Amino acid sequence: MDSRESWSASEKKIARQAFDTALEATLAKTMAEFKRKANAATAPSEMWEVEDWLRDQRRDIDQRFDYRYSQLLDVFAGLIFTGRMDEDLIAGLSPDKLETIRSYIAFAASR
Repeated sequence: MDSRESWSASEKKIARQAFDTALEATLAKTMAEFKRKANAATAPSEMWEVEDWLRDQRRDIDQRFDYRYSQLLDVFAGLIFTGRMDEDLIAGLSPDKLETIRSYIAFAASR
């Protein structure tokens, strides 16, 4: 059976906690940056630039954070590769899942 299809109860718990931790950190960072940009805006045109930036952030977050088991290995690899998540958060996943994630990261790094 493919590692993407088979998730034990303990792996599901680890995955959910890692996903939620990474999402919360990303949202907190985005919120802080939004506040900084909004406070720095002094002209109406800058206000709309902040709106555009925020829309782009939402689109990026919605695309990166996809909690479907069929997508989680890709999601975790992308989050680790971009520094949004530490690999330690997924310790406890099966060795084949961890190897798949690492191979995705290595591929992304070689591009």
